[in-house]
Amino acid sequence: MDRSIEGPSAFIQTNIVGTSILLEETNKYYKQLEGNKKEKFRFLHISTDEVFGELGKAGKFNESTPYNPSSPYSASKASSDHLVRAWHRTYGLPILITNCSNNYGPFQFPEKLIPLIIINAISGKDLPVYGKGNNIRDWLYVEDHCDAIYEVLNKGSIGETYNIGGNCEKTNLEVVENICVILDEIKPNNNGRSYKEQIIFVKDRPGHDFRYAMDITKINKELNWHPKESFITGIGKTIKWYLYNEKWWLEIQKKKYNQERLGLIT
Repeated sequence: MDRSIEGPSAFIQTNIVGTSILLEETNKYYKQLEGNKKEKFRFLHISTDEVFGELGKAGKFNESTPYNPSSPYSASKASSDHLVRAWHRTYGLPILITNCSNNYGPFQFPEKLIPLIIINAISGKDLPVYGKGNNIRDWLYVEDHCDAIYEVLNKGSIGETYNIGGNCEKTNLEVVENICVILDEIKPNNNGRSYKEQIIFVKDRPGHDFRYAMDITKINKELNWHPKESFITGIGKTIKWYLYNEKWWLEIQKKKYNQERLGLIT
């Protein structure tokens, strides 16, 4: 999370202190429940693959991978995961934890890579890519993530963790180039050039993990879940959503955020 580099305290307050407050209040509520309501109650904690740190060119994170967070954001999320497990072991709160890979899709805030590139491209701006664009992420379409969460909530075993991923590993540069290719086809640039010509490489951000990849064997075998969208189908839907919902992101630009690349310490 790029914003945590420049403002870590907000993430510590939200992800660590905030989670502890939620756990305390939820535990009070859970204790006063009776019968069927108590039996069905679950506290579902949604976390990230970033808590595991980074991978080399091979291997994947599984539910037993040791935590090794790199950034203030991932460290705060790792802390929140540990708090949730502690409330389960100490107080008997019925918890479930999911760790997911990079989400994308409609309504994603424009600072994130995919909406940033889509919006910058059609606005005629530079398409900034960190470093050489070689960092690899496993991309998960948001509706697939929602389906997985629903399955975990309804069928998951209390106290267990489930990894959720899209089986869609791409380098950041591949993601940007794929977006450019689709835009070249469905919304050609007014100047007749490919959107790829707008790509620029900027200084890498601190603590930028090389690769994330999720082993989703557990959720597939135990809950029969797998992602429905490939990267090509998911990114196509996402691009069209941002093209058809210009009013939504223009309002954000006016009030909060104007497409700057975050997390660069000067």
